[in-house]
Amino acid sequence: MAATRVMMTAAQTTSCFLAKRAFLLPEKTSHGALCFNKRALALKSKRPFSCSSIYNPHVKVKEEGQPETLDYRVFFLDGSGKKVSPWHDIPLTLGDGVYNFIVEIPKESKAKMEVATDEASTPIKQDTKKGKLRYYPYNINWNYGLLPQTWEDPSRANSEVEGAFGDNDPVDVVEIGEAQRKIGEVLKIKPLAALAMIDEGELDWKIVAISLDDPKAHLVNDVDDVEKHFPGTLTAIRDWFRDYKIPDGKPANRFGLGDKPANKDYALKIIHETNESWAKLVKRSVDAGDLSLF
Repeated sequence: MAATRVMMTAAQTTSCFLAKRAFLLPEKTSHGALCFNKRALALKSKRPFSCSSIYNPHVKVKEEGQPETLDYRVFFLDGSGKKVSPWHDIPLTLGDGVYNFIVEIPKESKAKMEVATDEASTPIKQDTKKGKLRYYPYNINWNYGLLPQTWEDPSRANSEVEGAFGDNDPVDVVEIGEAQRKIGEVLKIKPLAALAMIDEGELDWKIVAISLDDPKAHLVNDVDDVEKHFPGTLTAIRDWFRDYKIPDGKPANRFGLGDKPANKDYALKIIHETNESWAKLVKRSVDAGDLSLF
């Protein structure tokens, strides 16, 4: 039986809705950023690609099907009950260094959940391979999910990370707070560090962050603070993602940037760049392939 739970997103007044009509000229917000709403599509801005518009912060998360089945989906609904995309319709940033994070995989679980980037409304589902549900070989020890309105462009080579191309997905977040979160929960986070994972030749960024409601959030603001207040965590995250495919007979993943986590400023640079890539994607400046833009 399908279940519905009501959750408040971290969004308040900023958002962008993908227009489901003819593309029109962009409009400027009060802070000068170009955006699209129901009447306009956005162009690249020096600020995170977002706009002050129509988004209702009351989001319902509706589960369809039974967990751990091929048909299971977690949809996001706006206040009117209309399906919206967690990838495209929830804003990336709230300003003042605060970002939205959508939980796909709660900590201490191993079902490999992900936003279905090729399905309408991009619901969360369990990943599959050869028709079978995918699981990690062991529990993930942190909350894991995505930054909305970001995209790792598979046509763009990163000269700082061995020339690797993006993995065609939103940017991943590893949230290190103490609480286990729920699938579909939207958290306010602050980024702290970045790991440049290379998975079968593709660049797959991991942004390390903490939820603002975590008891230790006020103590950590950059990579060195993570080492001080969460000792061993950055190494544990790197090792977990490096090794999780080995039990299935695959080689270990690799990491660029000297195998070390980059600092907060670098993480913010990656977020900005991938937000710009997403902006090009949704205004169809680049080929979307099988990706859903709605």
